[in-house]
Amino acid sequence: MATIPFTCEVLDFFGRWRTLQQTCARFSEYEPSSVFSSVVQLLKSGLLVGYNTEASREDDLISKRWSAWLPAGSFHFSTKDVPYLAGDLSARRLRQLMPKQPPPAVFKNVKGSKKSLPKRIFPDCEFVNVLLARKTHRQFSNGNLKLETLSQLLSLVWGITSEARSSVFGQLLYKTSPSGGARHPGEVYVMALRVHGLKPGIYHYHPQGHHLTRLDSLITADKAYLYCAGQPHARDAAALFLMTAVFGRTMWKYRNARAYRVVLLDAGHLCQTFCLVSTWLGLAPFCTAAIKDTLIEKDLGIDGVSESILYVAGVGLAVTSGRATRRFSRSADRPGGNPSRAEVSAAHN
Repeated sequence: MATIPFTCEVLDFFGRWRTLQQTCARFSEYEPSSVFSSVVQLLKSGLLVGYNTEASREDDLISKRWSAWLPAGSFHFSTKDVPYLAGDLSARRLRQLMPKQPPPAVFKNVKGSKKSLPKRIFPDCEFVNVLLARKTHRQFSNGNLKLETLSQLLSLVWGITSEARSSVFGQLLYKTSPSGGARHPGEVYVMALRVHGLKPGIYHYHPQGHHLTRLDSLITADKAYLYCAGQPHARDAAALFLMTAVFGRTMWKYRNARAYRVVLLDAGHLCQTFCLVSTWLGLAPFCTAAIKDTLIEKDLGIDGVSESILYVAGVGLAVTSGRATRRFSRSADRPGGNPSRAEVSAAHN
């Protein structure tokens, strides 16, 4: 425990910029070589940053943009670019890496009197069928995603359903997923790998104009693999959906760092809607939080501070050969249009 006050003393000393000479003078009871070695280790660990370096500029940006949510909001940055398992992920290898004690119970039993509920009955309706058919896919056919289908998917997940104006909060948007305070910090970038009628690339989706803007980033199936931390099925997807958050939208209204939870919840709402809409459209969805943050943010041209990647979802065409399919009906594309029996196949779970 004797080292804790000294650690605090060292970190307090570096509360402003210091030269190596000043550091050696402050800790003169230690050999200069030892002090130098300690400073190098602190720099490598990220506890210190060098003056006028990229790390220091990012640190200044974080301090400026995240002032309302620090220090609690530092959780966001401390969990970026974490290492992921790679290589041999066989059952034997996984057993070696997993904890030796058994996993926690999957159900919680609470003491008290029990009340039985009526027998579960799922009506044979489109909504229930979509819910039951939703699953995570990791195998896809090599078919192309139709641009019309991509348009529907983007519109139903990230598109605007209506707008309102508040004298206090300004313009408010309504979408198919809830958002804390109707702030909607979520943005989405489409990584089109195999979309018929759309050149491969990364595109930003604009929900008000319902259009895509192409970025200059070069993309390949291998890049999708890297984005998803080496998960092989990402290579075979027809499109990835790179979900980011513009934190200032939420920070503007909510000045407490607890609102960071709301931003994460918003991303979860969007992704579940994405999975359900994809299933309804007959696509095979997946989602992952195992992502390479900085690599993606660099390709998107965002700073990772005011806007940062949170989640990645993807779709492909379902592999239906030899498997049962479930058919859904969907209404015509035009708002308020008469229903049309457009048959869509989805892999049945």
